[in-house]
Amino acid sequence: MKVDILLGLQWGDEGKGKIVDVLTPQYDIIARFQGGPNAGHTLEFDGRKHVLHTIPSGIFREDKLNLIGNGVVIDPVIFQREISEVSKHGVDVRDRLLISRKAHLILPTHRLLDAANEQDKGKNKIGSTLRGIGPTYMDKTGRNGLRVGDIFLPDFQARYDRLVAKHKRLLGNFPEFNFDLSEHEPSWFEAIDKLRAMQVIDSEQWINDQLDAGKRVLAEGAQGTLLDIDFGTYPYVTSSTTTAAGACTGLGVAPTRIGEVIGIFKAYCTRVGSGPFPTELLDETGEELRKAGHEFGATTGRPRRCGWLDIPALKHACMLNGVTQLCMMKADVLNGFDEIQVCLEYEVEGVRSGHLPYLLEEGLVKPLFEPRPGWPGSGQSCEGEALPDSLIDYAKEIERLTNTPIRILSMGPDRAQTHRFGAEPVES
Repeated sequence: MKVDILLGLQWGDEGKGKIVDVLTPQYDIIARFQGGPNAGHTLEFDGRKHVLHTIPSGIFREDKLNLIGNGVVIDPVIFQREISEVSKHGVDVRDRLLISRKAHLILPTHRLLDAANEQDKGKNKIGSTLRGIGPTYMDKTGRNGLRVGDIFLPDFQARYDRLVAKHKRLLGNFPEFNFDLSEHEPSWFEAIDKLRAMQVIDSEQWINDQLDAGKRVLAEGAQGTLLDIDFGTYPYVTSSTTTAAGACTGLGVAPTRIGEVIGIFKAYCTRVGSGPFPTELLDETGEELRKAGHEFGATTGRPRRCGWLDIPALKHACMLNGVTQLCMMKADVLNGFDEIQVCLEYEVEGVRSGHLPYLLEEGLVKPLFEPRPGWPGSGQSCEGEALPDSLIDYAKEIERLTNTPIRILSMGPDRAQTHRFGAEPVES
């Protein structure tokens, strides 16, 4: 069997959690391959809303296994809090969840370093979620990090102390940043004790064994393609590989074992935090989109910046990931507009271009919009109900421009508000 990948094609917040939840019945295993608690995957069903940060989005489905892969970074405190919330709904998390020994740990000092760095940048801050993600990945690539497997070693405390001593030296470079580590350590070590009771495995061997045994695996990404450390809007990006390539390194599977690549995008665009956003709407229309889409970060609560759909960026993301099928989310949010706009090309240094340039900063790139009819008054709808003709035309145009079929179209946050579009998804 092969691993299918599901990932975001914009700046995150595309609705990956819902689609993973919808598709999970087709799979045996859901595996997170990168990111950390900076992710906020929202699922809604049976009148309840659930937000997951570290745990894969298949956790609410019975008889499914969920894996936190080696490419993920884990904050033990947030992780245990999340387990407690999920367990309230009758889910036996320990029975359904496995964790890679090679996943890295977020320490309290990682969070402090994150906050100190952002404070020091002032107006030039990246827009970090302040969850310690960046500093943790820096220690990983700098070969200083602590991994989940280390918590079972007899010298774990010594390893922790050495890394914290290094972090304290770094924090000394920020004299205006005040902190008290003793406020954070007790709860962290308590969470470490609970982590030791979880199913911790050599995940790369395990997942390949599962594939050899014929098990179906869906790899779940966090954030979005335009936040990728290499191909995103650098430096306003996350610290990991959010593209399909990250599933290979974040789970330990070979490229030859990749099957379908399912790309998720909104019918418009949003972004949280700093960084270029060519199609952003800084007017009443942008505010209307924000209110209609309830565009506030699931992790931070920050209001999301909103704008029209960016086709050059979407095409670029499809190319980078080798996307084989698309899912369009939040089409219902646009049902309050008689007319919508779509960015089909950019103007870069006076020349029209349909490709993503090196920099997307304002003043260097001008989005070129074309109007399209909206689908006003349609409202949210469930599978089986007819979709508006103008929405169908919009989706078909996106298929043509990206040369990629749309297989799912979402008209609301609930599982039931999900339409199969076109032919059934191809199964690997």
